[in-house]
Amino acid sequence: MDKWRDERLSAAERAGALIPLMTLEEKVAQLVGVWVGADASGGGVAPHQADMAGVEWSDVIAHGLGQLTRPFGTAPVDPVAGARSLAASQAQIVSAGRFGIPAQVHEECLTGFAAWRATVYPAPLSWGASFDPELIEEVAGRIGRSLRAAGVHQGLAPVLDVTRDYRWGRTEETIGEDPYLVGTVGAAYVRGIEGAGVVATLKHFAGYSASRGGRNHAPVHMGGRELADVVLPPFEMALRLGGARSVMNSYAEIDGLPAAADEGLLTRLLREEWGFAGTVVADYFSIRFLHKLHGVAAEAAGAAGLALRAGIDVELPTVDTFGAPLIEAVKSGQVDEALIDRALTRVLAQKAELGLLDEDWKPLPGEAADVRLDDEESQELALRLARESIVLVRNTGVLPLAPGRRVALVGPVADDPMAMLGCYAFPAHVGPHPEHGLGLDLPSLREALGALVPDLTYEPGCGITGDDTSGFAAAVAAAAESDVCVLAVGDRAGLFGRGTSGEGCDATDLRLPGVQSELVRAVLATGTPVVLVLLAGRPYALGPEFDAAAAVVYGFFPGQRGGQALAEVLTGAVNPSGRLPVSVPRDAGGLPATYLSPRLGRRTEVSSVDPTPAYPFGHGLSYTTFEWEPLDTGAVGWPVDGEVTVGVSVRNTGARAGAEVVQLYLHDPVAQTTRPVVRLLGYARVPLEAGQAARVEFTVPADAASFTGVRGRRIVEPGDVELRFGRSSGEATTDAAATVPLRLTGAEREVGHDRNLLVTARITREGAG
Repeated sequence: MDKWRDERLSAAERAGALIPLMTLEEKVAQLVGVWVGADASGGGVAPHQADMAGVEWSDVIAHGLGQLTRPFGTAPVDPVAGARSLAASQAQIVSAGRFGIPAQVHEECLTGFAAWRATVYPAPLSWGASFDPELIEEVAGRIGRSLRAAGVHQGLAPVLDVTRDYRWGRTEETIGEDPYLVGTVGAAYVRGIEGAGVVATLKHFAGYSASRGGRNHAPVHMGGRELADVVLPPFEMALRLGGARSVMNSYAEIDGLPAAADEGLLTRLLREEWGFAGTVVADYFSIRFLHKLHGVAAEAAGAAGLALRAGIDVELPTVDTFGAPLIEAVKSGQVDEALIDRALTRVLAQKAELGLLDEDWKPLPGEAADVRLDDEESQELALRLARESIVLVRNTGVLPLAPGRRVALVGPVADDPMAMLGCYAFPAHVGPHPEHGLGLDLPSLREALGALVPDLTYEPGCGITGDDTSGFAAAVAAAAESDVCVLAVGDRAGLFGRGTSGEGCDATDLRLPGVQSELVRAVLATGTPVVLVLLAGRPYALGPEFDAAAAVVYGFFPGQRGGQALAEVLTGAVNPSGRLPVSVPRDAGGLPATYLSPRLGRRTEVSSVDPTPAYPFGHGLSYTTFEWEPLDTGAVGWPVDGEVTVGVSVRNTGARAGAEVVQLYLHDPVAQTTRPVVRLLGYARVPLEAGQAARVEFTVPADAASFTGVRGRRIVEPGDVELRFGRSSGEATTDAAATVPLRLTGAEREVGHDRNLLVTARITREGAG
């Protein structure tokens, strides 16, 4: 047996044994992907693959191949035929290369396996709205098992960018605007994917979401403290608490340095300081962008050299700068072959972990005929998440809808099934294929609500985009003739201008797209109670003109069963329990600012602009009521190297079961650098029966109070702080349900990547009162 085939050796030892046997061409072949779709007949790569890959299939696999890019996520293909096609392609790769190494296969999986006929789960903002990491881990585990069953080894998710500007089109892909929420939920997703045996890929490392003006790929201008305290922590958490084995670079350039060429970020921080040992894969075409868009390389070979030196191991999505240009650069001495070997060691070690270097490797874990990507259990899981993620933002008593009332359903997204899907769901991402259909059952809000509300009347009113107001009159008439009007407005996800939300679909302001705001005002003017439902990928401004709405409900692209979840919330079959993962602004034109602002970022007397949101981060209502009482834990002192336990008692004082989300915030009134007025430290989702109570106690390590000090190092600073309990960041700021004053004691303490990242919650339920 060849030493590199010996499964008794470590993955790194096997990689080290193979590399000296390889030619330069064979080495470089392992550092690239190739983008070809699966043939719908099950026969291998799709027809016309040369148009996609830029090279002939036989040529590109002659020396082996590192990765296959999205064989299922390129065009509609039946899952069974796709699995057979992938297996046939892998057989060709194994036969063509001298060492018989199969390719590592990756797919998108942000809202489920991005393949035709695969279950579509709620978008990441809905993950954040659920405040339920355990459920997200369960969802991710199911997604991971579907990927693995189809022969896929790597998923390009989760997105750990912290929302910084709601105008950014990819806001829908983020989990929220708070790094602790993003980190804990993101780490849970990673545990689910990795637990299924699939490599999770963290993206986008780092700073992408802070682009100037919210424009995709625009430069980022942030300081080191914002990067360290807001942007980086979710990646640390997903690596340490989740165990992710891959990272994808950001398209961003921070202070003039593109992430794809940033050795300080991808090597010194990620690998040397954090200890990451997995692979860094290039975001699609980002290495070529070093030449074409950023202008930091004169040609393809220079771009390849910059990326390799920075720490990128694999070029995606297809062969380009890591092909002939890199080979020639190594032969001419422009690029050191040692950089090739460094990247190759990581790539081959990961292939060894996945079993791709084993002699008994098989292209599929089971039979292709067993591959099912959308089943009842998956849909039920998607429904559970959708139910938990719907946020009741405002309610004057009109909800839940009372039986027997005449209900009008109005609005451009009311009967649009695609309004449930984010831009990385297959139907939205790949685009329309009318001859194949959507490939899944996707009920609209009209269909789902109509099943629960008899004689529902419907008028669209207007389109999602455009300036056609000809439907206003019919919509207004329908509202005027009803007892209550459900008005559904929002987005349609797409890519690069084909939608109102999604990658490359950025907004100049936070007004609803098209003439939807005018429609809302016209319907509100009827005097009929209006339930405003937003199906969207970003928070839209709900200024004073929307205050007349009797209720506001938010769904952040709630997925395949989102229509049912919304209908159940509206009718009271489900008690809403979602909380806002992003603040909802009041002013559409003001510069968006998240709740993580210091005092001068809030309302002040020195500016006429009031950035106070209409509804703050963490806000959400229920159809039951909860009372909170502080627990006396006796905490006063808090050593800078210790921990403290604080808590509240929560009782469901209403007549029905519900779930409260207890949120714990830090207020640091005096620090050596300006700090957010409040910052989320921990949270707990607490389901309670009517009359039931629970003790909710948080154990908070002093490390959770750390921040980047004046010398650029993360510290725990002694001094007075407050731990505040609130139902939202707004309540924690102005009227906390409970406040625990504490004093951090001891000398200033420096902490690093090994600090305690998690605030743990303990819930002790009591009987009904």
